[in-house]
Amino acid sequence: MDCERCKAPLRDEEAYDLHGKVLCEDCYMYETNPPKACDPMAVASALSVRKQLGQTGNSGLNELQQRIYDTVEKHGKITKEDLAKILNVKPEQLEQEFAFFRHCELLRAFREDGKVYFTKWENKNLHNILKD
Repeated sequence: MDCERCKAPLRDEEAYDLHGKVLCEDCYMYETNPPKACDPMAVASALSVRKQLGQTGNSGLNELQQRIYDTVEKHGKITKEDLAKILNVKPEQLEQEFAFFRHCELLRAFREDGKVYFTKWENKNLHNILKD
């Protein structure tokens, strides 16, 4: 059998049932507890931990996070779909990583021409957007 969401092959003991849908563990976790990018407590916590660890900028990122950060930096702005395609990652995985980046105030999202883009976090740009 296959996961009804991501189509990954599953053995019976790996399958989770959610409202009649058969899901893999990753899709089950995503459906029952999706990442939340806008969470003030998570932002405060992430910034505090990074400060305690002496992490600034892109220091302390794992390999995938560094690839995401570098790709966004290279493009300036990029849609979630294009970023997932370039990095060959599932959209759910990208959303989880984006929540981390947002909490650490390293990347942010914005809407332009009906599309959502990721870009580097720059307080001066955010300030200008909020002023308009």
